[in-house]
Amino acid sequence: MNIRNIGIMAHIDAGKTTSTERILFFTGKSHRIGEVDDGAATMDWMEQEQNRGITITSAATTTTWKGFQINIIDTPGHVDFTSEVERALRVLDGAIAIFCAVGGVEPQSETVWRQADSYEVPRIVYVNKMDRIGADFFSVIDEIDQKLGVPAVPLTLPIGRENAFEGTIDLLKMVELHWDESVQGSAFEERPIRKELAGLAAEWRDKLLDSLSTYSDELTELVLEEQEVPIDLIKTVIREQTLARKLVPAFVGASLRNIGVQPLLDAVIDYLPAPDELPPVKGMHPKKKEPVLIKRAIDGPPVGMVFKIQSDREAGNYSFIRMYSGHIRSGTAVFNHNQHKRERINRLLRVHANRTEQTDKIEAGDIGVIVGFKLAQTGDTFGSEGYPVVLERMHFPEPVISVAIEPHTLSERDRLKEVLQILTREDPTFLWKEDDDTGELIISGMGELHLDVLVTRMIGEFNVSAKVGNPQVSYRESIGSEYIHTERFHKLLGGKENNAEITLRVYPLQRGKADLFENTVPPDVLPEPFAKAVERGVSGAFFSGVRMGYPTIGIGVELIGARYDVLTGTEFAFEGAGSLGFDNACRQADPVMLQPIMKIDIVCPKDFLGEVINGISARGGIVQEVESRATTEHIRAQTPLKKMFGYSTSLRSVTQGRGTYAMEFSHFDVVSDATFA
Repeated sequence: MNIRNIGIMAHIDAGKTTSTERILFFTGKSHRIGEVDDGAATMDWMEQEQNRGITITSAATTTTWKGFQINIIDTPGHVDFTSEVERALRVLDGAIAIFCAVGGVEPQSETVWRQADSYEVPRIVYVNKMDRIGADFFSVIDEIDQKLGVPAVPLTLPIGRENAFEGTIDLLKMVELHWDESVQGSAFEERPIRKELAGLAAEWRDKLLDSLSTYSDELTELVLEEQEVPIDLIKTVIREQTLARKLVPAFVGASLRNIGVQPLLDAVIDYLPAPDELPPVKGMHPKKKEPVLIKRAIDGPPVGMVFKIQSDREAGNYSFIRMYSGHIRSGTAVFNHNQHKRERINRLLRVHANRTEQTDKIEAGDIGVIVGFKLAQTGDTFGSEGYPVVLERMHFPEPVISVAIEPHTLSERDRLKEVLQILTREDPTFLWKEDDDTGELIISGMGELHLDVLVTRMIGEFNVSAKVGNPQVSYRESIGSEYIHTERFHKLLGGKENNAEITLRVYPLQRGKADLFENTVPPDVLPEPFAKAVERGVSGAFFSGVRMGYPTIGIGVELIGARYDVLTGTEFAFEGAGSLGFDNACRQADPVMLQPIMKIDIVCPKDFLGEVINGISARGGIVQEVESRATTEHIRAQTPLKKMFGYSTSLRSVTQGRGTYAMEFSHFDVVSDATFA
């Protein structure tokens, strides 16, 4: 297949969107270069993205290069929008990992690299911003090796650095590459390597061949016999090992100055996989619960996944899809295996950021958009009713920060709820609920920036006038010991008795594990419908907490005994017994309140190290590691989320605006000073 499905991933401000804009310009997809700093980037099409200068949603586009169709997803770099990266990596075949030549392997770079590892995505590396003060290509290559545990093999070298950066050396052709600024870098020329650079080029060419000789006997023989190694053989070995994720080819450039992008595009074609080169997709038979392997073939049964939902006021829902097998056509119906419903495809689209092109068919290996799905959710598998298979769903972290939101007028309350439902469908890490006691609407997300963006969207895009409270920590509740409790339920309704008696054992699971329900009562003692009713009651109680009303986590519940009367036993009674029994048992099992602990990565100039560490300690944080770099210090710490509100302002103040930080959820831990009412 002449298709490449790739993602652009990196730490915030490494130049993802700038590089994508150059790719679109050089491939002829756009006729001018959009700049992030001017708020004119094609891929940052949302008003919020243009105003803030950051990527918030994973924008998709399709372009062509040398006869190959390239589907590109530009992902956010900010940790608050990690769900966008997660779902992009779930459907991609390869990725370009961009690193800043000054910052190197930054905190979010490591996070997205691990995410790509979990989905077994082959990668190529692009070291960007070689024109920045402090740029050091070779230092970044070493960091990739040490921090990410994979050898980065340079295929291009920088000529100069900082203001003197003027081009690159191609280690395969052994020539210098120089870009023509008068045509915005759309043309470049090859020149012989000058004398003063010949030694450096020869040294790294030898290192390249030495690295590759580990994987190829043929290449090793040619090197030992001091014969010329054909470029095609080098490319073949690099491709094989890139797909096997044994190494990553590395390139260098400065996207803002239009240097180094075309060799990167060639590398996408040469070293990243076509959809049919990857192993079969793993799925599960929804009824038999048996594994199913899906071949990536156009002539196979249709199998696809919805990886993103985007709301459009005029067209309804845009369902972004990846086809793994077969094909689909507009005007036909497909079966949603997760929702167990047939859905009609009204239109099929190819997407270019916020612009669309209509198409009649989307085949295996391709990415597109379906208009017409009403029930589909992120992660749903669709296809033929006669070929039942469900692909593994995506896993998203739980929200850890909440705020109360209220409309200015009562008449807008229903409209606000509608908008919240739309945003929840779009973003799996955004949740909302109505507080039973106060009637407040509570929204939860991944961080202050995440919620700020969503609230601004509600007000700006959806024209909902609302006021927002201060951020609140989303706590959890759990238990510290085991307890066995017998619950007797009795209620007279409409003159009919409803009786149930159950015995539950509650016990703590490993901290952070999801709640678990098990039934060990045989069906002849308690028929299955009534056992299911107990499970419903217990599962419903998981969300209402033990003492403080926060959701529970890490609690195991076992139904170990029951008494059932044929005349008075009802499902209603057993469901009620399950809910009350769980509540009463947990109250006797040393209930504890848990708070979210955040992992903090701070990068600051050396002069401010002491003040930054003191600031973390004052917020109850524990510094775990300090890594010294040439001009900066990288501090890794953990601290309770409740102490981190407003930290960005504090850090800017302490470091004179030169410190940056990334924060993500680590784990839940007991609140030492918690008291229950």
